[in-house]
Amino acid sequence: MKISDQEDFFKATRMTVEKFNTLLVLLTEKLQRYSRRAPIAPETRLGLTLLYLSQGCGPQFLAWSHKMGASTVRQVVYDTCEAIWSELHDIYVAKPNVRELRNIADRFYAKTGMPHCLGAIDGKHVNIVRPINSGSLFFNYKKTFSIVLLATCDSNYTFTYVDVGALGSQSDGGVLSKSAFGKMILRAELDIPSQDYLPGSNINSPYFFVGDSAFPLKPNLMRPNLMRVHIENAFGILSKRWRVLHKPIHAAPKNVDKIILATIVLHNYLMLDRDPNYFNENLVDHEVNGSLIPGTCRDTDTSMNSVRIGQTNRSSEEAFNLRETIANYLTATNN
Repeated sequence: MKISDQEDFFKATRMTVEKFNTLLVLLTEKLQRYSRRAPIAPETRLGLTLLYLSQGCGPQFLAWSHKMGASTVRQVVYDTCEAIWSELHDIYVAKPNVRELRNIADRFYAKTGMPHCLGAIDGKHVNIVRPINSGSLFFNYKKTFSIVLLATCDSNYTFTYVDVGALGSQSDGGVLSKSAFGKMILRAELDIPSQDYLPGSNINSPYFFVGDSAFPLKPNLMRPNLMRVHIENAFGILSKRWRVLHKPIHAAPKNVDKIILATIVLHNYLMLDRDPNYFNENLVDHEVNGSLIPGTCRDTDTSMNSVRIGQTNRSSEEAFNLRETIANYLTATNN
């Protein structure tokens, strides 16, 4: 294949031919169909879905270009997105165990100097076309209709925990308190490393996630914190590469969930080996000669707005004291 052809293939699918073929092998059994009439091949199903996700073009356009019915294209996309999540999320978005969480914290510390950070957390609105008979359930503060994507990421901008499907009318606090992951954080039931000494000190501290002021301050959830820039960049890369997230998605909420979750899996699939075609450092915020340069992913015109603060759980005195302790520790170690 010519270099120009390879570049066009990446632009269309967000991956190299090699990565596409590997993905196809993983999904072929799930995408295979049997019928008297010649069924749509798994390769076509996957390629069609990647075009839809990467370019954000409508099913009608894909139907014309592939000589299919629009309803057929929609079903192919929804089925393939569901297959991507169901077959691959245990591999590429698997819930980290205690050892893996400790490794995430070690990488955050090596990269940023922030100790005991298990990940950055945030919520984003993914705009949708108003569902039939939904009233104001999906109506958000931006006066659009949306489904909320709540996620955490590590220092390499890969997603570690994901929750999709909360109503757009909910705040971060509401989303957190209603999601399985959020409930475990708020109740201190998440299986995370036991508290340990901060590096080079006799200060015993728990491990924690970091978020913005929309989240409650807890011993295992610190805010506000500069480490959350990682989740902002992770969402930025996701929306820059998968343009289906740029405009309201015209699908039933259950199918929107499938679409969003498929982009998460594909993002991690391409990020875990740092595929240079998919990711480069210019995409994210980075330093050049001591100056912070905003990543190009922030230039992306997307409808993914942050979920803003609403009613949140009360912060504890223990959490405030811990935040002050960590701030003092960082000040001391940086001087």
